[in-house]
Amino acid sequence: MRIRPSGITESHLPQESHRRSVWVPPFGGYPGGDGARWDGMTPDRERSLRDICAETVARHAEELIGLSHRIHARPEPAFAEHQSMAAVADLVAEHGFVVERGVAGLDTAMVGTAGEGELVVGVCAEYDALPEIGHACGHNIIAAASVGAALALRAVADELGVTVRLIGTPAEEVGGGKVLLLERGVFDGVAMAMMVHPSPYEMCEPRSKAIADFEVRYRGRASHAAAAPELGVNAADAVTVAQVAIGLARQHFEPGQQVHGIVTHGGAAPNIVPAHTSAMFNLRAAEIDSLRRLEHRIRCCLEAGAVATGADWETVAISPDYAELRAEPRLVAAYRAAIVELGRVPAGRDEEASRVVGSTDMGNVTQLIPGIHPTISIDCGDAVPHQPEFAAACDTDSADRAVLDGATAMAWTVVSAATNEGLRADLLAGAARRLATSGKSAATGGAA
Repeated sequence: MRIRPSGITESHLPQESHRRSVWVPPFGGYPGGDGARWDGMTPDRERSLRDICAETVARHAEELIGLSHRIHARPEPAFAEHQSMAAVADLVAEHGFVVERGVAGLDTAMVGTAGEGELVVGVCAEYDALPEIGHACGHNIIAAASVGAALALRAVADELGVTVRLIGTPAEEVGGGKVLLLERGVFDGVAMAMMVHPSPYEMCEPRSKAIADFEVRYRGRASHAAAAPELGVNAADAVTVAQVAIGLARQHFEPGQQVHGIVTHGGAAPNIVPAHTSAMFNLRAAEIDSLRRLEHRIRCCLEAGAVATGADWETVAISPDYAELRAEPRLVAAYRAAIVELGRVPAGRDEEASRVVGSTDMGNVTQLIPGIHPTISIDCGDAVPHQPEFAAACDTDSADRAVLDGATAMAWTVVSAATNEGLRADLLAGAARRLATSGKSAATGGAA
């Protein structure tokens, strides 16, 4: 039986027939975007719509900050974010969104929809926490900022001709919630997607790595370690051989390739030849094709452990593979202008290129749908994500400001995109093309 940590079951993993299709880049950039305004939109009216968005976020500031604090105070792991999802869903339902809960067969996924415009905007709300250290990745900030952006966009949806789709995406840390939602149709029809992520750094176009997570299991044969060692097949030795092989292979890694691993079970007692052992590995690379090559090399190393000891072996997926982020340049430019107007100072492109934010299933979304995943800075001292000190920083005045600024900047980005005739046309054409490829129409696309 395929057993996975953190309560992840077979239904949480992508179907094998679809797993590889998610990361095929379907677009090569967008032509156009000449700056002409859509539908006679004037600069003054665009400015007015931006003001309405900012005022809406300010009016709901207490609710948004309260939402961030509630999620932070009750951390829930992947696929178990019941209270967090309910808090997000309840808040937007109170403000006129049509809410679906438990979408796509995932109990803690939700979709809130407002507006009836042709341009469908997907705003992603993450809310899962890390084991033991809680919201040390700031997903409480992400959820609240996304709700704020959705509320702001609802206020201008009719005039902008947009539909706002707030997508509650569980299990980013492990489990690949967005990958599953992509495969099961929740992103169908979405023309652009976005979220903001807290960080020590202000980056409009951060880099992430593709990642594969899996567990390797070796099965040997138990025996008395002193009286009859010759009758045993040592599964712990298989892990050791694999680790040595991986260590020797590192000198041949391509730039950007990384392997991280831990032994999760090394045996029961020193006087018993271990019959069962297991280890978990993260494989990372700058892009998905490089990840595939690394995965082949590492599997050869794992097989070497089995061959050398006579043990049987298997690998079990822990999470769907995550692709690298691929931001849409014009959306990045619009977000950059918005964040600067809010008084924030984003990193330069050289600094962005030198920093990697880890891995995220938002990468899979941006491989298919034009989108952005900027980071928004909070005051966290020397702390970085996935440290207890960063978790504490995600429940401060600085974190609250990030919620409001992130919400406003995302809403302003949508206003800029929706009112730019060339960009809007390209986004709509891309959405129609993806629906046509999937055999669906604009009328049938949406949450499953």
